[in-house]
Amino acid sequence: MKCFRCGYIKDLDEKMANTQLRELEKDLKDVPVFEDLDTMPIDKSVICEKCENVGAYWHLRQTRSADEATTRFYRCTKCKNTWREYS
Repeated sequence: MKCFRCGYIKDLDEKMANTQLRELEKDLKDVPVFEDLDTMPIDKSVICEKCENVGAYWHLRQTRSADEATTRFYRCTKCKNTWREYS
């Protein structure tokens, strides 16, 4: 399975149930597209879990209901790994 937005690839085995597949697709759909990185702010206090680079582009997005906290999305400035942090 490959995300059409960020290019993330997940190998699926035959044992993965359809419900798990739908949840994975839902998670990948929420990953934002970092199109114009030149204008994005950089947080120099975060460390990429993939390459251990210090610094990542970030932005906030309301992914759940309005009465819940926003989600902060990060993209590593070096390897372009993308992850999220729930407030």
